[in-house]
Amino acid sequence: MINFIKKLLGDKATRDLKAIGPEVEQVKAAYEKIKHLSNDQLRAKTSEFKQRIKEYIAEEENEIDRIKQQINDQQDIDSNEKEELYLTIDKLIKVSYEKTEEVLNQILPEAFSVMKETARRFKENEVVEVTANEMDGHLATKLDSVNIEGDKAYYRNQWLAGGNTITWDMVHYDVQLFGGTVLHHGKIAEMATGEGKTLVATLPVYLNALTGKGVHLVTVNDYLAKRDGEWMGMLYQFHGLKVDCIDYHQPNSKERRLAYLADITFGTNNEFGFDYLRDNMTGNSEEMVQRGHNYVIVDEVDSVLIDDARTPLIISGPTPKGDSQEFDALKADVQSLYNAQKTLVSSILAEIKNLLKDQSNNENVKNAGLLLLRAYHGLPKNTALIKLLSEEGNRQLMQKTESFFLQEQAKNMHVVDDELFFAIDEKHNSVDLTEKGIDLLTRSYDDAEFFILPDIGSVVADLEKQNIPEKEKL
Repeated sequence: MINFIKKLLGDKATRDLKAIGPEVEQVKAAYEKIKHLSNDQLRAKTSEFKQRIKEYIAEEENEIDRIKQQINDQQDIDSNEKEELYLTIDKLIKVSYEKTEEVLNQILPEAFSVMKETARRFKENEVVEVTANEMDGHLATKLDSVNIEGDKAYYRNQWLAGGNTITWDMVHYDVQLFGGTVLHHGKIAEMATGEGKTLVATLPVYLNALTGKGVHLVTVNDYLAKRDGEWMGMLYQFHGLKVDCIDYHQPNSKERRLAYLADITFGTNNEFGFDYLRDNMTGNSEEMVQRGHNYVIVDEVDSVLIDDARTPLIISGPTPKGDSQEFDALKADVQSLYNAQKTLVSSILAEIKNLLKDQSNNENVKNAGLLLLRAYHGLPKNTALIKLLSEEGNRQLMQKTESFFLQEQAKNMHVVDDELFFAIDEKHNSVDLTEKGIDLLTRSYDDAEFFILPDIGSVVADLEKQNIPEKEKL
């Protein structure tokens, strides 16, 4: 019965090939036109493709830019309104991504043909001559295989890759066109040794790099990352696309940030992964190295996502209690602390409103400024506070008060914070318990220092003075 069904419907691989077949035929048809272009006309197709993509998503991208500008211009915007605007941006980004995918599918036959014809010309010509542009000049200063003479640039078909001089001798055949189409559509392409999987990747990498939003090519070791970046990179650079490899640069460096801004970025799975983790641990967006993720190809995906996936699990270690975490025991106390602060801030806001009713009284205004700053240090995200600060003059009053208390290295800031249970510093992303907060928390504990981190240096010094055995000291 199973064999009969297979004969009737075909197996999945056969059905997939039938689905992709028409796209490959479109590539072959487009190639018949592309192969007659001059070298300059061939290179000009990249700018043409980029313009088509830009025009196709212009409406969404312009609206995203407009909303971002609105958020930047309106500093006192209500938090709820700001959240709605960011939700709108997220929706527009999703629509833009979907439309980008549509236009890339339209461009695919021509784009694949451009890459195939580029490979053929490098294979059949020792030197490829083009009209020089700015990027050609930049490459000529770094690569021996690119030379500038007058207004012409000359690309030789020999260059260094992985420490060896290679001569380009490959061109895409039907099997690579099938593989490239599969990869573009986000599927796994299983290819046997000798079927040219490295060459296959040039097709979807070039196509998706046209968006300008970055393409990542993940390999299993740094030698392959650097070699493939140099080996295949020439085809991309010939068309004005920037190529880099993160494994050349130190983590969290300016050079690595620039590598991620390239059109095509090579690297190892470990470096990509740890950069992602570091970006998610930082409290400052300026310290992040990666930009938004767009398109990625993972070489030897079974090794990277299955075999090597055991490593992060080993690093993270076991979680014997499952969802029952240690902090659950302290949750009730922390919640009571927050509730006390919330009640306090609410009473402060009520007092501020009464003081501001008579703004002709300078003392009232001065006290209102102090209380505004106190409420802001207490719960800066409080909806009622945000609304109050959006009223004319209130934010300026708070900022003026803050400037006063920041004088002389903020030595008098305790006047603002002492009445709170804890003080929040948004600029430094920190929360400090006050004496009042510590007293509230330690009521349930015998140790009054329970919520205070000890000064390790002082503790060690005290232990050294005591005449006790070394084991007890430890």
